[in-house]
Amino acid sequence: MTFAEQFQNHKCGLVRLRSQLYWYDSNSYDNTPGRVCLLLDAWHELDPVGAVGALAVAVAATPRSHTRTHGSGARYAAHLLIDGQPRWVWMTEEDVEIL
Repeated sequence: MTFAEQFQNHKCGLVRLRSQLYWYDSNSYDNTPGRVCLLLDAWHELDPVGAVGALAVAVAATPRSHTRTHGSGARYAAHLLIDGQPRWVWMTEEDVEIL
């Protein structure tokens, strides 16, 4: 099973962010590495089936942040429960650990 399949099948499960979140609205990092979040939804940016609908929602919701390492590799739009609020976050495979 690929990481994309594992990640999408892990909805309603816990994930650990390996780095800090960078928040667009404040242009700063949250200084909370290792944050554990509930994964509400997840979509691969190139998923031909889900991307049209789910990423349209993610883009319309304007992801509020991205993970610090957010560099190389495939990107995912992850809908996470962060501090009691659902937020869309852009991330890569290196950014997250499936718990």
